[in-house]
Amino acid sequence: MSATTSSLAPLKIGSPAHKALLCSFFTESHDPYKPAELKWPDLPADAIARLQALPIWEEAVRTEAATALAVLTMGAAEKDPVLSQAITLQGYEEQRHADILRLLTQKYGIPVPNFTPVKPEDPSWVFMRIGYGECFDSFFAFGLFALARDSGFFPPSLVELFEPIMQEEGRHIIFHVNWVAYNQAQLPYAGRPSYVFRRGLAMWLQALSRLKTAMRIKGAADGAQDNFTMNAHSQFGDVTPREFVALCLRENEKRLAPYDPRLLRPQFVPSIARTVLATLPGRGARRN
Repeated sequence: MSATTSSLAPLKIGSPAHKALLCSFFTESHDPYKPAELKWPDLPADAIARLQALPIWEEAVRTEAATALAVLTMGAAEKDPVLSQAITLQGYEEQRHADILRLLTQKYGIPVPNFTPVKPEDPSWVFMRIGYGECFDSFFAFGLFALARDSGFFPPSLVELFEPIMQEEGRHIIFHVNWVAYNQAQLPYAGRPSYVFRRGLAMWLQALSRLKTAMRIKGAADGAQDNFTMNAHSQFGDVTPREFVALCLRENEKRLAPYDPRLLRPQFVPSIARTVLATLPGRGARRN
């Protein structure tokens, strides 16, 4: 359990202490497991069918492979050796996610085309965009993972295998928002407005990208995989939009709670979720 903020030394965003805490938090919380050592369970036919019906695997494999290369490129480009080490470690974790997804699709007979990512020409810009994309994705992924776990859609053996990945995503988004804030604080005041604009543009482009991805996945689901789309609500139980957003908020807070409270947390998506929560249809907050 993390200490309370009042019991810790004050931390100035952009200071050497901020950078040291950011990088030490990330490297010290790294889990050194290896994908090749994971023991994939033999699942019953109905569980395999549910996995195969999910219209997400091609997009997930492509995203993780491209993300891994981009983050590793950023780690090599970063001139600060301490930051470079932490970013390179994140790149290793992203590559590990891609490897795990490939192993899963091979194990359970899910066809995914081969994909070769392209090295980014502007690694800092791509890294910023990736970070904001993970902030969007993780917030909802935490809730969906909890639904799949609690409803039994994912067998407990698979939940156990993917739990470290979910926790790593929490570490990644904490690293991102602190990396952005640290870099902004390093700039002279005259250079900060353009950086803030760059941050806003990256956030907007990632939000737009998520909308396009959702439409593309929906198109695939409306075709060969419409059975999953039509029946997903029954697989996860009777969950209203309000209950789901409330669950995402709780899971997001739980996932980020173990880490030093002086480090910044993503605020944009949770703030919007809290604002719209009362307007969503549903029975109220879902209780555990």
